[in-house]
Order: sequence, then C-alpha cells, then structure tokens
Amino acid sequence: MGSLKLHHELESDSHMMVIPLDPEEFRRQGHMLIDFIADYYQNIESYKVLSQVEPGYLKKLLPESAPYYPESIETILQDVQKYIIPGITHWQSPNYFAYFPSSGSTAGFLGEILSTGFNVVGFNWMSSPAATELECIVMDWLGEMLMLPKSFLFKGNGGGVLQGTTCEAILCTLAAARDQMLNRCGSEKMEKLVVYGSDQTHSALQKAAQIAGIHTKNFRAIKTTKSNSFGLCPNSLRDAVQADVEAGLVPLFLCATVGTTSTNAIDPIEPLCEVSKDFNMWVHVDAAYAGSACICPEFRHFIDGIEGANSFTLNAHKWFLTTLDCCCLWVKDPSALIKSLSTNPEFLRNKATDSKLVVDYKDWQITLSRRFRAMKLWLVLRSYGVANLKNFLRSHVKMAKLLEELVRNDNKFEVMAPRNFALVCFRVLPWPNDNSVANQVEYANELNKKLLESINGSGNVYMSSTVVDGAYIIRCVIGATLTEERHVIKAWKVIQEHANALLSKN
Repeated sequence: MGSLKLHHELESDSHMMVIPLDPEEFRRQGHMLIDFIADYYQNIESYKVLSQVEPGYLKKLLPESAPYYPESIETILQDVQKYIIPGITHWQSPNYFAYFPSSGSTAGFLGEILSTGFNVVGFNWMSSPAATELECIVMDWLGEMLMLPKSFLFKGNGGGVLQGTTCEAILCTLAAARDQMLNRCGSEKMEKLVVYGSDQTHSALQKAAQIAGIHTKNFRAIKTTKSNSFGLCPNSLRDAVQADVEAGLVPLFLCATVGTTSTNAIDPIEPLCEVSKDFNMWVHVDAAYAGSACICPEFRHFIDGIEGANSFTLNAHKWFLTTLDCCCLWVKDPSALIKSLSTNPEFLRNKATDSKLVVDYKDWQITLSRRFRAMKLWLVLRSYGVANLKNFLRSHVKMAKLLEELVRNDNKFEVMAPRNFALVCFRVLPWPNDNSVANQVEYANELNKKLLESINGSGNVYMSSTVVDGAYIIRCVIGATLTEERHVIKAWKVIQEHANALLSKN
C-alpha cells in the first residue's frame, strides 16, 4: 500500500515539474520583474518612507509552511506588492534622508543582473579569469579617479579588492596588521596589542578588534571635542599611544575616518600618519561614505596625506550609484593580506596560481566564495562617466547647502556640526530665553527625540539621529538617487510643521 501511494505521488509530482532554468521562461518572467520594479520606482513617492508595520506582522500573513506545488510568478509578485512592500523602509525614496544613502542606478541594477545571471564563484583567477581581471582594472580606474598614490594600485606595488562591507575590510586589514606585528615582536605579545580610533569611529572597528582577538581593555576610543569639529586630534593620539608604550603595551592599528557616521567629522590623515609612523602602527583610512566625493577636486584635500596610510576604503554602494554590496579596499602591501588570509588546499591548486602571475582574491578576504561585484562597478563607471559622477555628487552637496542655509535662517533651530559633504546635523531649540526648565540639556534632548519621532511617524520623510558631546542631534543626509531640490524643500517644511506643533505644546 505504501509503495503504491508513493508511486501515485511521484506520478502526480511529475505533472507539476518546473524547469528551474528555462531561457524562454526566464525571458518572460524577467520582463515581468523589470516592469514590476520600474512601476515601483514610478510610484515610490506614494509610499510612506519608514515602514509602519509592527514586529511579527509578516508571520500573520504568510502560510506556516512552504508550498508543496509550484506557484506562478504572477501570484508571487501579487504577494510581494501586498505583503512585502508594506514592510519595506524605502531606502531609494527621494524622501529618504536617514543614515547614509544606499544609492541605486539603472547601471548598478543591470550590473547586478549580469553578475547574478552569470553566477560565477570567482574565488581564484582560474575559477573565472574575467571576474578577477575586471576587478583589478576597475579598482585601478577608481584609484586613479581618487588620485591615490601609485603605491595603492596594481600599477604600483599595491592593489585593490571589492569586499562586501567596510566591516569586512577593517577586519581583513586588522588581521594583516596583527600578524605582521606578531611576526616582528613575537606571538607572546598578542595580549598587549592595542587598537586606536576616536569616540566617533564606526563601531565596525570595535567589532573587528573583538573578532581579531584584541583584548577588550586594549581598545582605545580617544575622546574628540567640538573645538576640533569632532575630528581625532594628533596630540591626543600621541599621548594615548605614548602612555600605552610606557605601560608595556604594543601599539598596533589606527583607524582614521574621513566623514564619520555621526557628523561627517574629518580625522586629519597626514599628522595622524606621522604619529603612527613613529610607533610602527598600521593606519587604515575609513572613507566609507565621503570617499566617493573625493573624486571631485574640491573635496580631494580631505584625504591629503593618504600616502602615509597602509589601507583605504570607500563604499561604492553608499554614494556612488553601485548597489549593495560593494566596498572598495586598497592596500599598499597585498602580501600582508595574503599572508594572513590565504589557505591553499590541494583541491584549489592550479597552474595559474602556482605561476604567481595572477591574483587569487580568495586570499584578500575572509570568505572563500565571492561575487562578481566588479561587473556592476564597471557598468556604473562606463554608463555615467567621471564627469557625470562628479556632477551627481555635487548636486547632493548643493542641496545640503540649501538645507543648511534654511536651518541657519530659522532661529528655532541650530546647526550642530560643520557640513563637510551632504549631511546636515541640527536640532530644534526650546523657545529663546526659556529658563523655566532646570536641566536645559536634558530638556532639549527630549524635545528633539519627540520631534524626530513625529517627523518619521508621518511617513513623509525619514531621518535619523545621533548623540554627540551629550547633545541629541537630528541627521539629514541628502544622497538618494531620486532626490531633487523640491524634496529637500518639502523635508524642511515637514521639519518646521512638526517643530511648531511640538513647541506650541511646551
């Protein structure tokens, strides 16, 4: 009886077979999906920017188990529209001003389709020569656009690699720095290695230090001040490093930032590199967001002194029209990465690798497998060209200047940090000369928390916050591909309306 039931089940299932990769069906469904996404972008302004769903909403709407028989793409797309889109925070909306942008573009999307369509696993040169060689080429192209020293390029003795995120890139460089130092001073010094950043450095550094085995008590987040626009002071770094040396510790790694997450603060690269050189420290420069702007001559000075660093990153998926994920990492000494990250099992041995004439990117990253990320960056560079990319970046900076001016011209508001790129940091102030509240700082912070909650709750725009030097600050980043001046003006009106409503109640 059981075998007969199984026979009927197999016979029934055979009538429901779907060919997983049929070119004509792919063509039909692909056209539908492109139309679906194009319609999404045509209507994106009709959606509330910040998703308004409650935690657990989706479990109530979807079946408890996967379908036994296939469902049509038409049915699936209906469910995407009905169930998924309400749960999306629309990062590509022109009214999205939170965090840092994740800018998309036609070229970026199409490059992603090509990359995914080929679906190669390019862990070494032999596994897909074009994937490796294109990556080497575009990393040198972009490095030259940034006017990086030749020492960071394949044309020199360095080179570039596309990682997933800055978090991965920092971990890779920290591991290389760690092993280089331990080879020099002995593995018994592991517990004495010290990592440095500022109190504005991205938390990725602390996470990387933990993963790399740096003792938690040996992580230094050096305090910054408003007088230095929250940049890391070289004298403060020197004092901290000197104190550690006198305590018998071993300075290892500095992460300097160009464009911090909270306020876009700038750490002065050149003098920080000079301090680090005195103590044989590895310097990594994190320009995840702001680095893209440095292809413009007027912003290039922010990375002056980069020749003194060991490694440099920017995220093309933030402000460079290249879809997530695409972190660009350049290193002066690729062999340092390779010594720390390479493994050479027999099943990966091949003539090309043994010849030492090719790049095997598996040895430049944490994972073995890797995506063909260079394809989308190549399409972006070719489809838009350097001139248009510069104009795209400048347009956002121009809109940020407009918002900054609007904030400064309204005495109910205060600009809280210098606007170096396209991030405006501000807060609403209590009514002038209001001394009725004993703790003005706490009162102002609560007022701005309520303001941001009100703004984001409206769904009209989405902004984020930070706390710097004890002050709660609202962050407004202009960077979405579709954002125009009218959206910035609209955002300012939303801010004013909600601020006026809030202040009238207090």
